Amino acid sequence: MASIAFRNVTKRFGDTIAVDNVSFEIADNEFFCLFGPPLSGKTTILKLILGLERPDEGEVLIDGKPVNHVSPARRNVAMVFQNLALFPHMTAEENVRFPLVERKMSSDEIAPRVADVVEKLHIGHILHKSPAQLSGGERQRVAIARALVRDPVAYLMDDPISALDARLREETRVELKRIQHELGRTLVYVTHDQEEAMSVADRIAVLENGVIRQVGAPSDIYDNPNSAYVAGMLGAPAMNLIDLDPDRPSALGGALPLEGITVPAGATKIGIRPEDLTVGYDGGGAGKAVEVYEVEPLGGVTIVTLQSEDTTLRAMVRGQPQIRPSSEVSLSVANGQACFFNGQGEALSA
Repeated sequence: MASIAFRNVTKRFGDTIAVDNVSFEIADNEFFCLFGPPLSGKTTILKLILGLERPDEGEVLIDGKPVNHVSPARRNVAMVFQNLALFPHMTAEENVRFPLVERKMSSDEIAPRVADVVEKLHIGHILHKSPAQLSGGERQRVAIARALVRDPVAYLMDDPISALDARLREETRVELKRIQHELGRTLVYVTHDQEEAMSVADRIAVLENGVIRQVGAPSDIYDNPNSAYVAGMLGAPAMNLIDLDPDRPSALGGALPLEGITVPAGATKIGIRPEDLTVGYDGGGAGKAVEVYEVEPLGGVTIVTLQSEDTTLRAMVRGQPQIRPSSEVSLSVANGQACFFNGQGEALSA
């Protein structure tokens, strides 16, 4: 078991700064997610933890000890790569057993550990096959099993379930969360899928261009983003970011009245989650009407896309209301259900 910490770590590749003066701590037995778009530095951070890359500046610590000059083998960290890296000449079972065989463990020790992870990941029916005979999802589960069968101080996973179909991806992330708690090990998980990050992580680090923009519990980041960038990263549909009207308490040219809403000094944008944007279709709204552009019924909720002059925004409405494209509706938001940002995109307190 181990904690992991970065202290002012920078990693460059030529003129490109992949990780820029990053500092954070991962607690022992924490499910920690690195979340951000492609090329934001997520995989580089994993490689720095594993020891495949060394920082140009700063320190990486595992269990409180600097490991900048410790080889990957001596760090005792298991990694599931995005490209899986299974041995093509071995069967799935031989791939899973390989880390234990390399440690010269006896067959009596290997068998129960392999059987345990095979059952957890439901791959017993494919153990006899080679990687070339497996689907992408099956190969990913074999790679995860190979990492789990070890007894490392931490697990690192680089977008490990991206090739699975939606249903299996949902099942697997639930299993990973359960397995991580059962094993009592630190797990560092990379993803660009915000739903995945929100559902599995104890804490999330949101990255942009090699910089960590915010670290916190998923619910804290969702409810209290510290910037417009972070606000737009979490949530499906994403938060609506709308310019405030300059001369009155409203937005969208008066279509979104803000009387009774506490607007902090210096705010230039208001951010509203789709579920907090109230759509009125009974003609009783206080502001001018906006046009319904599209309606997406999803069973329990309906996503309504709205158009107001040059601004497109989305609302999430319960059930299946009688709203049609090209109709007109009114908008409102309750006090305390909006975020505000200044011209630099920084969150402001009301």
